[in-house]
Amino acid sequence: MVDFSHGLADVLAHQQEDERERALRALLMQPLLTARNAELALVRRHADYLRDWLAREAGWNLHIERECARLYKRPATAADATRGLPDFDRDRYALLCLACAALERAESQITLQYLGERLLEAVADPELTQSGFSFTLESPRERRNLVQICRFLLNVGVLELVAGDEEAYVNRSGDVLYDVHRRVLATLPATARGASFIAATQSDLKFHERLSALIEEYVPDSPEGQRTAARHRLARRLLDDPVTYNDELTDDERAYMATQRGPMSARLAQAVGLTAELRAEGVALVDRDETLSDVRMPAVGTEAHTTLLIAEHIARAARKDFGRLHSLRELAAFLRRAGDEYGKYWRKDARQPGAEFGLAEQAVARLEALKLVRRVDGGVQSRPALFRYTVGAAQKRAVQQRLA
Repeated sequence: MVDFSHGLADVLAHQQEDERERALRALLMQPLLTARNAELALVRRHADYLRDWLAREAGWNLHIERECARLYKRPATAADATRGLPDFDRDRYALLCLACAALERAESQITLQYLGERLLEAVADPELTQSGFSFTLESPRERRNLVQICRFLLNVGVLELVAGDEEAYVNRSGDVLYDVHRRVLATLPATARGASFIAATQSDLKFHERLSALIEEYVPDSPEGQRTAARHRLARRLLDDPVTYNDELTDDERAYMATQRGPMSARLAQAVGLTAELRAEGVALVDRDETLSDVRMPAVGTEAHTTLLIAEHIARAARKDFGRLHSLRELAAFLRRAGDEYGKYWRKDARQPGAEFGLAEQAVARLEALKLVRRVDGGVQSRPALFRYTVGAAQKRAVQQRLA
């Protein structure tokens, strides 16, 4: 009789590893999972493993309840200005906070018009008025801002569309009805301390200091406590950043990486399905599938193509002079010249005079978010990982045919 037990055990073990990897990747990519996410079932199935792994490796807490799973993925630092919601400025962030406060007090359903009325009451607060914030819903732009807030809340599962058309609301010809999932809403804040508590106890802090205070965590004043905190910060960088450079680490972090970067990188990469690349300048956990990032390169589209062209342009210059600065005007002029050769593949509006400045700014923003360049006084400067986008001139090689 043939014994299939060992083969079956291997298959089940492989399936378990695959499910845990998919669950981890889903939580890293979207820290708030709701019933609309297929991976929520995997997170529930492997809840104990995921909680232990995330707490041990990165010091992150995973909260799971009936309606959702929330990974409180605090960053290693608050100094990265490239993080944030796309197209959100100061006013939209303020409006998002006010909308969440209004939804917390709302019934299980709410209309867009009623939500707007509650916001108008909220912005009448004297403190908001004194800070220069205003919101009237009179202009289509302000109504569209509110719609963008609701679309974000729809995307994360706080709201669910029941009926209506958002564009009709913008044009004042209709309304929208939403279901409100208040339990999901309650999991949105991911701070170590409440913003109101910081404002009441440390009102003299500057903006970047308030950001740091939001994610500040208790660290035991002992060698082991300091070492664990440094390991957690490094794991957060490796899992959450495109590249981790040695020159941006603290002394404690560099000391830990000096002896543990190989084992640590391999351990994290294996669990999440990444490939560890160890270089003299730092470490990167690379996703070969290119699904574990909200900014991809290369990608499809005019902006993606112009970004790749600028990356190649800066990388070629860095081969001769690594510290060279590139002004936005220079990069725009480069794109204008590149348009003569590649413009036929771009959108029509991208070929219009002056469009190169906007394309250059978008390209630099994308490259900065990927930690391939840095903005410095006077321009843009390459970073070591950009060299992977250096493309040499095409070469012809003779092919020797082998005769049978």
